[in-house]
Amino acid sequence: MQPLSLWSTAIPAIDNQLINRLPASDQRQLVAACEPVQWRLSEVVCEPGSPVQHAYFPVSGFLSLVAEVASGPRLEVGMVGREGMLGAELSLGVQHWPFHVLVQGAGEALRISAAALTLEMARSTALQRALHRYTGVTMSQLATSTVCLRLHPASARLARWMLMSQDRAQAQRFAVTAAFLAYMLGEPRHGVANAVSDLQQRRLIERQGDTVAVIDRAGLESAACSCYQAERTHYQHHLGL
Repeated sequence: MQPLSLWSTAIPAIDNQLINRLPASDQRQLVAACEPVQWRLSEVVCEPGSPVQHAYFPVSGFLSLVAEVASGPRLEVGMVGREGMLGAELSLGVQHWPFHVLVQGAGEALRISAAALTLEMARSTALQRALHRYTGVTMSQLATSTVCLRLHPASARLARWMLMSQDRAQAQRFAVTAAFLAYMLGEPRHGVANAVSDLQQRRLIERQGDTVAVIDRAGLESAACSCYQAERTHYQHHLGL
């Protein structure tokens, strides 16, 4: 994770929706306490059980929250992009990371130390409120992912994941490795291949190597399980995003 140089000229264009919904004076104070960093694809940001030393506000790119169990495969249970942040648990006093977090989409973020964020929350009730609401939304996303894995077929879950990724990548084509697909679907290799093949045969997506393109966005929304729209509605209701 490399610091960016000469970021100061880009600060007015910061595209993180949690920051942008704060009062202008609180935005300036928060951004002044941050430093810019660049994320590389597949970079590990934090490991479960390690101390929370920094929080991150994605500006571009996005992260995958991956649950680990000793006797089973890793499983993606959430996603964080410019609509939110990584480290909102600090607002509840949580001091250790609960998930393995890695970069799913390369990009940029603002990083703030845990100590500085704690000071900013003490100063800004608007920031406190935003982080509490976002934490609630994140908990809902985790619950939805659990239900989705249990009840919905792999191709519908893949369609949901593709839509969520495109929303955060803000591009028609984006990187997606075989490992990410396995994390997301929680399926053996043949199950992943079958789900990808199903969406490709329906001309909804096109996969080439480690990239995928969304060909038919409306069709993909129809193919996705109901969890995708439910999550969007939940975000809009609680955060106005």
